Amino acid sequence: MTEQTMTDALEALIAAERDALKAGDFDRITELFEEKQELMARLDGSAIEPAKLAPLRDGMRRNHELFDQALTGLRNVAGRLSDMNRIRRSLNTYDAMGRSQIIDAPAKPMMERRA
Repeated sequence: MTEQTMTDALEALIAAERDALKAGDFDRITELFEEKQELMARLDGSAIEPAKLAPLRDGMRRNHELFDQALTGLRNVAGRLSDMNRIRRSLNTYDAMGRSQIIDAPAKPMMERRA
């Protein structure tokens, strides 16, 4: 594989990775990451002009920023779901003296039947 075809393949991988990041397709990102590692290992030993590598480096940097933002979003969602579960299990309120108190929800929701 020539240097030009390797850089073209890496450029295509970076574009595909960006599309997968925007779509939230984390399975595809994993596949592309493995392919990208193989290509980077091949490129590691070759002497490519820095001018050819600059756009690839910029694309990888942008994808890294997108990935960080996606992870931040996932952490926010996980935190919000955790808060929702905590709210469902208990109620935080204040007593007449202004002290915080927690009222736990019953372990099993009980329904009363009336005839």
